[in-house]
Amino acid sequence: MSNFMLMAPANQTFAELLSNGVKYKVPRFQRDYSWEQGQLEDLWNDILSLKEEGSHYMGYIVLQQQNDHEFDVIDGQQRLVTLSLFVLAAMCQIKNLIDQNQDAKNNQERYDELARLIGSKDIATLRSSNKLVLNRNNNANYKDISSNLKIIQQRVTTTNKLLQKTFEFFNNKNFGSTGELIASFVLNSATHLLFTKIVVQDNFNAYKVFETLNARGVQLSTPDLLKNYIFSIVTQDDNVPNEALDDLDERWANVLSQLGETNFTDLVRYQYNGTQSHVTKRDLFKAIRNTYQTPQQASKYLTDLSEAAPIFSALSQPHDEWWQSSSGQYKEAVHYLDGLELFGIKQPWVILLVAYQKFTPEEFIKVLKYIYILSLRYNVISNKSPNEQENAYSKIAQQISNESYKRASHVKNCEEFKNLYPNDEEFQNSFAYQKMPSRRSSKKIRYLLSEIEKYLGRNTNYLECKLEHICPYEPDQHWNAAFGDGVNDVADRLGNLVLLNSDDLGRAEFKVKKESYIKSGFKLAGKVAQCESWNLRDLNNYQAWLAEQAVLTWRIDYS
Repeated sequence: MSNFMLMAPANQTFAELLSNGVKYKVPRFQRDYSWEQGQLEDLWNDILSLKEEGSHYMGYIVLQQQNDHEFDVIDGQQRLVTLSLFVLAAMCQIKNLIDQNQDAKNNQERYDELARLIGSKDIATLRSSNKLVLNRNNNANYKDISSNLKIIQQRVTTTNKLLQKTFEFFNNKNFGSTGELIASFVLNSATHLLFTKIVVQDNFNAYKVFETLNARGVQLSTPDLLKNYIFSIVTQDDNVPNEALDDLDERWANVLSQLGETNFTDLVRYQYNGTQSHVTKRDLFKAIRNTYQTPQQASKYLTDLSEAAPIFSALSQPHDEWWQSSSGQYKEAVHYLDGLELFGIKQPWVILLVAYQKFTPEEFIKVLKYIYILSLRYNVISNKSPNEQENAYSKIAQQISNESYKRASHVKNCEEFKNLYPNDEEFQNSFAYQKMPSRRSSKKIRYLLSEIEKYLGRNTNYLECKLEHICPYEPDQHWNAAFGDGVNDVADRLGNLVLLNSDDLGRAEFKVKKESYIKSGFKLAGKVAQCESWNLRDLNNYQAWLAEQAVLTWRIDYS
């Protein structure tokens, strides 16, 4: 543990964080300031609540120590910047009182006391030497606000407009009518807003902190950390012109805006595992550091991410226009991707990401179909371990990436894929007694049954039909008599569920339901209607038949 952190996590107030001459630097390429009105309102309400609650917890702040008094801000910059602007707004209000000669001497002392939270001024240039140094896109504007305590009218970027709006937001709030009240309000707030400070040694340890906190439900921003590392490598010779830096920033922002933070992290992992050796989430950042160590390697990695981002985004959005482009060559992908999305199956993305880039459209559709069938058998019905699957998929993806596998048949017939594929007997046995929580998973069940309906010859849209419980979900005396003690175990059996155009049969007796099933035109309902009665034996027999149809519906031909 001593090699992991410089110090144990410690609780500190905002005032304590900014005491003793410390300085905080937002790494050059960390994300821009982004807080908006709603977040500001929430913080202001938290500050006002201090009168009743006594203190307010602001969450974790993760720092990387550079020397005794200087830290890089790995996570927490948005909160630190916002609270600094809160203090600057209070200083502005006290300065207005000084300019109006209201208790000028005492207010000047109060102003100077608050200024200690922000930094100091050079008496020659009157420029601020701030305790908080922002990234390359925000720092100049932040220094202007802290030096002038007002907004200088000029054309600024969106992120700097947000800085200005935050300053104006607080400056328009009522901190108090006198300098004493204003200073007391701010100092009381600064000493009762509580952070948990974590200090680490280097980027790798900072990333491990991120992973540890995320595992505990504290969501920190992994894209920031990765960006800092990749951009620091790209620019390590310090000879990259501003135009190139702007281009790098724009490309990174574009990737992140397409995906969002969660999908971005998935992209990084699947893109790495599809081209390099398989690593777990825990070891991902270390592997990236070991793989991309020169400006050329880091620049290519950024290019690869930029090219993969729109593909990856489309893989997670089956109805994206992406699949309708290219003269409809990828149109069939929508159906298979829709199934993967519905069941939350992400493991195939590592293969699909490289297959899209390496295979023809026809071969991509084929491999997607094979993966879809495997996923229904392996993940949905057989409920097997995704860890083994991820390892195998990474090996397959690497073979596609290095062009050892050039066609979908290479994937279908490789040892890794065939070892995962549940054979017909295993799949049929799993399906024969399959249950799903029908009230929580109605959409998924309708999808599965509609696929079997299609195999049997009735084209069915699972979004437009209803799920009918043959033995009702809440059975009455008649149904209790038919099933006996086992009546409560059958409601969610797949064999007890059929598709209809309406779900108004309720607790009707089976002979009444049969008439509606026959008229419905649905193949599965029609099969159930062939039964004379509906009890546990009938259900088991029907679900055994249904399992046979499932084998034929989701099947890869290895003959």
